[in-house]
Amino acid sequence: MATAELHIPVGDGSLRALRFGTGPRLVLAVHGITGSAMAFRAVARQLPEEYSLFALDLRGRGGSAGLPGPYGLGRHADDVRRTAELLGTEGRLTLVGHSMGAYVALRAAAAWPELFDRLLLVDGGLPLPTPPGADPDRVLDATLGPMLGRLGRTFDSAAAHLDLFRAHPALGPYWNEDIEAYVRADLTGADGSWRSRVSVDAVRADGRDLLTSSARVAADLERLSLPALLVYAPLGMFDRAPGLLPTGLVARWRDRVASLRTELLPGCNHYTIVLGEPARLLARRLAERQGDAPS
Repeated sequence: MATAELHIPVGDGSLRALRFGTGPRLVLAVHGITGSAMAFRAVARQLPEEYSLFALDLRGRGGSAGLPGPYGLGRHADDVRRTAELLGTEGRLTLVGHSMGAYVALRAAAAWPELFDRLLLVDGGLPLPTPPGADPDRVLDATLGPMLGRLGRTFDSAAAHLDLFRAHPALGPYWNEDIEAYVRADLTGADGSWRSRVSVDAVRADGRDLLTSSARVAADLERLSLPALLVYAPLGMFDRAPGLLPTGLVARWRDRVASLRTELLPGCNHYTIVLGEPARLLARRLAERQGDAPS
């Protein structure tokens, strides 16, 4: 699969993007809160030859780590808008987001529907059921766990960083080449001082915004006019049920938003839905035309 690196000017610098494939039909992909463009490598490999998938590194992550804040869903959505405008597809661009990226993609699709033809939300994009008065930082620590803890650390070797991910219950049992490539792409530095490219400040700011924006997410869903499919996992961030999006919550929003369809993918968790075998089905859904996918 052909891969190229691009740089998208966004006013205060440039976002890095990876282009997977060389076909004329375009997909724009937005990763999760501690992720990078490499989160979509497995999905891109499964797309037909006539497709190209452009995966962004959001500001504060990967090759865009040097871009300054402020962060937040709205800021990332504006970066997505700018990227879509530069791609110049005149509304023929399919937008996909995973985890926090689903919320960013939803915000962009709701605000600028003329730029996109369809929206695919992957295990995200619905208001999160956060307890009233909960401290967002404590919620982040409890949910992201070792994924968040690694951000302020240095590692003696790339292998030590890999070992941290291999020990994660939602990744280790399902280890494959795509997961390893994703983990390796997160590293910067040299022997004795390897560290993650992801900015702790960006993750904290985005996490607080996400956990306190339920009303705004609901408003984005209610004004959504594009055909949209939500694909979600039965298992969560630690490979245990329930998933990030409980089935009751999904059903309520499916009934509430006329343009939203939903599909549960059995046997996957919040990470393997994009990095594991389900990537094949996600690619199939991206390549389907409106009305082809299940409701």
